[in-house]
Amino acid sequence: MYTVEKVETKQQLELAFKVRKKVFVDEQGVPEHLELDEYDKTATHFIILDGDQVIAAARIREYEPKVGKIERVCVLSEYRGKRIGILMMNEVEKYAIENNFSKLKLNAQSYAIPFYEKLSYVVSSPEFLDAGIPHRSMEKSLLDAHSSTEKLAN
Repeated sequence: MYTVEKVETKQQLELAFKVRKKVFVDEQGVPEHLELDEYDKTATHFIILDGDQVIAAARIREYEPKVGKIERVCVLSEYRGKRIGILMMNEVEKYAIENNFSKLKLNAQSYAIPFYEKLSYVVSSPEFLDAGIPHRSMEKSLLDAHSSTEKLAN
């Protein structure tokens, strides 16, 4: 059974960093000084656990007023293809809706674009390199989600 947790403790944050290091630094070759950045201090972080093992991580931060930016979404290689990424994105989006974001943005590694498109994200930039890896910006409006949430509340 997988559980998603919003990071509340320094220990949880360290576990999120450990997963990110394994995926981005060890597996993908991103320099560690680029992977951990100044936004880690202010972003809201999430982890997914399989029992007591952290297997996925992500963060969201306010990018512009009412616009959230989702970053550092990662799943350990042995857990990919098991809908863990969808579980993570659903939880981050739920948080964004609860915090009145009207739009979400992210920079997807180009190979992952079909994953995000299935979640209704739309490509919004030409391809660019980030840490030597091809990416494209994507975004998703949450205005429909707000209205459906309000309808459920009434």
